[in-house]
Amino acid sequence: MHATLPLLAQTDFPALRRRVVDTLQVNLGYRCNQSCVHCHVNAGPNRTEEMSGDTVDAVVAFLAASPQVRTLDLTGGAPELNRHFRRLVIAARALGVRVIDRCNLTILEEPGQDGLAEFLADHAVEIVASMPCYLEENVDRQRGKGTFDASIRELQRLNALGYAQPGSGLTLNLVYNPQGASLPPGQEELERDYKRYLAEHFDIVFNQLFTLANMPIQRFGSMLVSKGQFNSYMALLRSAHREDNLDRVMCRSVVSVDWQGYLYDCDFNQQLGLPIRDAGKLRLHLSEIAAGSLEDRAIRVANHCFGCTAGQGSSCGGALGADTAPAPSCSN
Repeated sequence: MHATLPLLAQTDFPALRRRVVDTLQVNLGYRCNQSCVHCHVNAGPNRTEEMSGDTVDAVVAFLAASPQVRTLDLTGGAPELNRHFRRLVIAARALGVRVIDRCNLTILEEPGQDGLAEFLADHAVEIVASMPCYLEENVDRQRGKGTFDASIRELQRLNALGYAQPGSGLTLNLVYNPQGASLPPGQEELERDYKRYLAEHFDIVFNQLFTLANMPIQRFGSMLVSKGQFNSYMALLRSAHREDNLDRVMCRSVVSVDWQGYLYDCDFNQQLGLPIRDAGKLRLHLSEIAAGSLEDRAIRVANHCFGCTAGQGSSCGGALGADTAPAPSCSN
């Protein structure tokens, strides 16, 4: 695995400061039932890092002490593989917090996950599901053979439970990542393409499509280095930088928590080992601070940040601005 932080640390990315923190994004561990090519976490079946019960309790305490934090965004790996996943969801919902599960869909078919889809529906958990294309060949190439068929089955299952159905209150969003070293196509046009194809071929509906740029870190960044594409990809991101995206980047209102409970400005900084610092501390634990104390702090930036401001912009909630990319295709 090639380390990319030495290639990213020196930067002229514009300075940023935090606003009110309204979202807590929690990485429950790096174990996953898949090993996707584009994964910026380097997650996989052999990873053992997992958030402990004590740290989950600290997450709940942070939410209880931070009424401005209205969203808990659960990620991994596959966050559902954490043994405390369901307990955390129940506790957060009891506090009136919106819960997002960043689900790879195939986890719903894994042994030991019986009733998971029904649990998510029962607790009105918003699902953000990885679906990097609507074509089988492209999905299986990026995420492993058989992934597409499993994803289709689980999307149909979620629809049957009420997800994305009018009046259900159950939200199902999909996520697109490019296949390689390119920017995502326009989100609005690609969403229309996804909706049309999935409805016509599989009778599947969903709410929104989020297009995310691939970050030049961890597994994807290492692949770029191996193929001699790292510098050209960074040049692409820098050339497509748009100043107006700076106002909407997610790090202004989101704080990221790693599996040990330490705080980062975003999930990407977490994977690069760039924690939030405090006076006399090289890293800050969520048990040591409330969300209000994070306001107006400087955000740690490096060259990978251009991945969030390139083109239409990219965040965990999809594009930041108007479509600027060419006509849609999920084969890019």
